[in-house]
Amino acid sequence: MPVRAAATRPLGTVTRGTTNPNRLRRMDRWIAAVHGAELRRAADPVAVDLGYGAAPWTAVELLHRLRTVAPHARVVGVEIDPARVAAAAPYAREGLLFRHGGFEVPVPEGGPPLLIRAANVLRQYDEGEVAAVWERLCARLAPASGHSRGGLLVEGTCDEIGRRHVWVALGPEGPRTLTFATRLGSLDRPSDLAERLPKALIHRNVPGEPVHAFLRDFDRAWAAAAPYASYGARQRWMRAVRDLTADWPVTDGPVRWRQGEVTVRWEALAPRA
Repeated sequence: MPVRAAATRPLGTVTRGTTNPNRLRRMDRWIAAVHGAELRRAADPVAVDLGYGAAPWTAVELLHRLRTVAPHARVVGVEIDPARVAAAAPYAREGLLFRHGGFEVPVPEGGPPLLIRAANVLRQYDEGEVAAVWERLCARLAPASGHSRGGLLVEGTCDEIGRRHVWVALGPEGPRTLTFATRLGSLDRPSDLAERLPKALIHRNVPGEPVHAFLRDFDRAWAAAAPYASYGARQRWMRAVRDLTADWPVTDGPVRWRQGEVTVRWEALAPRA
């Protein structure tokens, strides 16, 4: 159903609430690696775990992982279901609190958040609703300044135990990159990740769309890198990604590729008008 503003309730609809410990570890580690410097520079770095689900594990874990790179980071878990907020309350502690809310992103007094993570939240929405939600959430981020690119919205989906994950990273100006992340031992071919494309792309994996062409080329590079399989799936993945860089704007390097990741500029994969 469409997202509508209401005077007496948060923006959005209740999700299924499925959650598991460590489900979002790949996304968390990527955030810590690429956004850690922004969090460290901030006087009061606030991160939001939007739609954390029926249990607060992902918010607890996000705080722990962010504090490895920004010791003074704070996390606000935001849920549209008040019963879930009440259930999470016993887990609140210094640097971690829980709020009732939705896409309006309620945060404590102070500056806007430097990070909003929305994992498996938009899966239930229609593709046509995504742009408006992105715009609303990006407007809540800390703005860019002379020494900062501003806040980061990370929105994507993963499987139930976090083996396969695809997410979009957006700044105050809009989408920046798309990241594919996987446990390499579970992968037959890179296009297996298509089932975890975020809502903006899940229906675009068809001939004529850039994301379809990318996954086709990734499968071809994976097949060509088959001789590297004797050295392990990681070496095969790294070789395939290296070959992709000849035709696609890959933004990261071997340090991230070794983690079973590859990040590509959004404009190269964005849906055709």
